[in-house]
Amino acid sequence: MTWIHVYLLAVGAAVTAGLSAVSITVGLGIGILVCAASLAKAAPLRIAARIYVSFFRGVPLLVLLLLIYHLLPQIGIDVPGVVAALVGLTLCTSAYQAETLRGGFVNIAPGLIEAGRMIGLSPARLLIRIRAPIALRLTLPALVNEAIMILKASSLVSVVGVGDITRTAQNLSSSTFRPIEMFAMAGLFYLVLNVVVARGGSGFGRLLGLRT
Repeated sequence: MTWIHVYLLAVGAAVTAGLSAVSITVGLGIGILVCAASLAKAAPLRIAARIYVSFFRGVPLLVLLLLIYHLLPQIGIDVPGVVAALVGLTLCTSAYQAETLRGGFVNIAPGLIEAGRMIGLSPARLLIRIRAPIALRLTLPALVNEAIMILKASSLVSVVGVGDITRTAQNLSSSTFRPIEMFAMAGLFYLVLNVVVARGGSGFGRLLGLRT
């Protein structure tokens, strides 16, 4: 293995990191909205949220990526593979994050909510001051695990032509006939990225007084 091979895999790692970061961040925003819908008093919102979560958690990510990649051009939306990859990863992780957040809100001790109401907090201030911080504390370890899982699952975007770590390793192994070295180095890059995410989650957890 030469330095140019390492460099190309590092470029693939940057693509993987970028795809994962964007999909996790946007997915969290969507997940918050879906979580809010699942906890709403209106039954249609709860049903819609449940269907959303069930569908995107139930369909394998590989199938979802291929479906989006081939479906969009059929309806007149011609997008590059990287866009299809971002959409697939975002939809998948948003469903998991929504369910994780919902579990956090559901498991808040009722006494804390009642205490907030007794001291005169409005619903909005109750959410900001009590419910959201506690839900974040309860769900942070699971959210960090989801970030790690989606980073590893992003290796599937290679099937839609995205030049991530896995795709780069596949191309290099085909041209050099040294697949063991190339995929071993690819695995090392994935390991480094996952360690960074885990350490980042642990650092944020310490700020909240938690251990992740």
